Parts: sequence; C-alpha cells; structure tokens
Amino acid sequence: MVAGMMMSGSLFGQPTLQLQKAEVKAFVKDTVVDLTPHPIHLSDAQKAFVDGNNAFTLNFLKTVNATDAADKSFIYSPLSITYVLSMVNDASVGKTEKELEKVMGFGEGGILSVNEFCKTLIDSLPNVDRQVQLHIANAIFVNQHNQLKDQFQREMRKYYGAMAESLDFTSQASLNRINGWCNARTKGMIPEILEKLDPAVISYLLNAIYFKAGWTNEFSESLTRNEVFNAPKGKKELPMMHQENHFRYAKNDVFALVDLPYSNQMWSMTVMLPEPGKSTNDVINYLAENGLTPCLKSAYAQKVDLKLPRFETESETEDLIETLKTMGITRVFTDGLAEIPNMCDVDVYIGMMLQKARIKVNESGSEAAAVTVAGMMKCTSVPQPPVIFHADRPFVYVIREASTGVILFVGKYTGQ
Repeated sequence: MVAGMMMSGSLFGQPTLQLQKAEVKAFVKDTVVDLTPHPIHLSDAQKAFVDGNNAFTLNFLKTVNATDAADKSFIYSPLSITYVLSMVNDASVGKTEKELEKVMGFGEGGILSVNEFCKTLIDSLPNVDRQVQLHIANAIFVNQHNQLKDQFQREMRKYYGAMAESLDFTSQASLNRINGWCNARTKGMIPEILEKLDPAVISYLLNAIYFKAGWTNEFSESLTRNEVFNAPKGKKELPMMHQENHFRYAKNDVFALVDLPYSNQMWSMTVMLPEPGKSTNDVINYLAENGLTPCLKSAYAQKVDLKLPRFETESETEDLIETLKTMGITRVFTDGLAEIPNMCDVDVYIGMMLQKARIKVNESGSEAAAVTVAGMMKCTSVPQPPVIFHADRPFVYVIREASTGVILFVGKYTGQ
C-alpha cells in the first residue's frame, strides 16, 4: 500500500486515490516506478454512457448465466462486444442504429458520441495506472472482392485505431494473418479466434482486450494450500491462496463483497460470495436489477481473512448472436432488416459473431484477454422500398443547431 493516500469515488463506482502529493514514485530494483494515478475525466454524457454500458454488461452476465450450464465457470468481456458493435453502429442508420445504442446503454447518444466515448476509453484506460498492462485494439479485415467506404475507413482509424486490410478469404495465409493478429494483441492468451475463413463473408471486424496487473497486496505462495472447495457437483481440492489484510468489504442479504485492488488501486477485482442459502444465480440476478455501484458505495475498509482459489478459466461462445438477440438486438443480425449502408460497397448484416476469453488468477495478480469477431455478410433479401418524400408542393422548414436544439430560422416555401 502506498502511504499518504485517501479514498474517493470514481466513475466506475470503485475506489480511486487522491494523492496528498503531486505524484508518488517507488524504486524497484533501482528502477523508478511511477505509481501516480491518472484518473479519467468524463463529461456528464459520457458518465451516463458508463452507467448504461455497465447495465448492458450486467444484463449480458445474467443472459449468459441463464443459457450456460449451471455448474460451468465462464469469463466474457462485454466491453469487447461493445467495441465490435460500436464499429458496426458507425455504419448503421435508422432503427438498427437506435436498437444498437439503446441495448448497449448509449440511449439516443448518436454515432458521433458513441465513437468519441469509445476513443476516450482506448486512449485513457491504459494510462490510469502505468504499472498495469492494458491494451485495446480493433481491426477490420476485408474480403479482397469488396471495398469499404472511405468515410467508414476514416472513422474507424480516427476513433477505433482500426486499419482496414484487404485479404483473400480463400487463403490459409489470410487465416494465419487474422489469428496472428489475435495472438499478438493478447500476448498469446488467445492464439486463435477462427478455425477457417468463410469466402462469403464481406469483412471481419475484431476487437482484442488484454489486461495484466499485480495485486496491491500480493498473496504469499507459502500460504497457499490445497483445501476443500464446495463445487456444484461435489467437493474437490483446489489451491487456496490466503492472506489477512485490510480490504473494502460490504455485505447484504444476498452476498458479501470484497474489493481487491491492483497496483495503485485504480483497478480492482470485486469478488462477490453468496450468503448461506443463496446462489450465484441470486447474486447475478441482484446485480442485473440493482447494479454494482450501490454495493461498492456501502463498502468500507476493514481487516479481512481472505481465501481465494488460484484459478484459470477460458470460455468460447460460437453463438453470441442468439445471446444478443435475447437482450433485444435483432435487426443488425437479420438479412433484409439490418440498416448498415455506410460500411462497404454492398448492404451487409452480421452473419456470425463469437468471442474467446481467458483469465489467470494467482498469488501475484491477474492476466486476462478476450477477442470478439463479427463476420459481415452480404444482404440477399429484397430491401424495403424507400420512403417517398417528393417536395413537389408547399412545405415548411426550420434551421436549427443540433446539440442544443436551438432554432435559428423557420420558413415556408410555396413556390411563389
């Protein structure tokens, strides 16, 4: 624990640090280590985006928990899904755009605001704690027979750092290129995202997130013991890490919570343990309904005798589409209904979407990674006919400013 720090609230509802001095530095093996927190300053609208997207995350947790096997461990990154869908959202219009933004928690923020929010996180999150490794990367691989629209490419570079690359989707080298990108961006945790390429796919949109951090208070390996863990299918022995230390702790009727900080405490792992008579389903349902922030606000520092398994978990879902449909996103996955005219030279919809994720938790800290991929397919259904709007008779008009709604001019045109 770094001396001279006071706790305060943060945008994610977790503790941050206020420094009594301008910065804090430590010396590790004669190397200067900067422990200064660099909190992110969001606008009120972006704070609302965080709240909304966190609600999407917890709703996703509830949805996958209901569909996965009850006794199965899993890990997902809804933020990675958000990035892929936000890139698609950039090229969407009409009901498709509104549906995407609503379910992802962005309300009626609009494409530009969503893009700017995503860019803010890409630029700022890796810097809040410079001892934590966090990398967020996006990529677009395009079928050599198709062409992305210029504006879409410009916006993908500007807001998502995604450079489009044209590939032959019938080539093994192209598959190796895409999987190699995933392997490199996740430092080997996700070495492969696709087993084969589909030549019918117009483009693959990918997001990769990699996270590695050491605990603020590391566990001593000498205290780790094989102990009984009450798994759903019976008792088993697992390596249980152990320490006594001061952590933020809270408790309600459904679960007890302990917040385990990493490094300079800008990041943490919040562990929620069901109360006797309750289950992980009860915890997840509670979070989906109430969110995590109220629980964290009630947490306070106290001495905790902590035991936590040393574990690794990896998950792979081949059908994110059905999960997201359950949550209310349907048009973007439906041929003939998806309104994505601004991506490439043909009308497209998301025909496949999957994610692979992995986490390692041990005495020194945690390492986690996820890759999400969406395959854009050519629409084959007959599109709905355009709405007819022929201004061939008198009409009224206004001139207004978009962000405030202020009207500068009103008028009527009659042809005379």
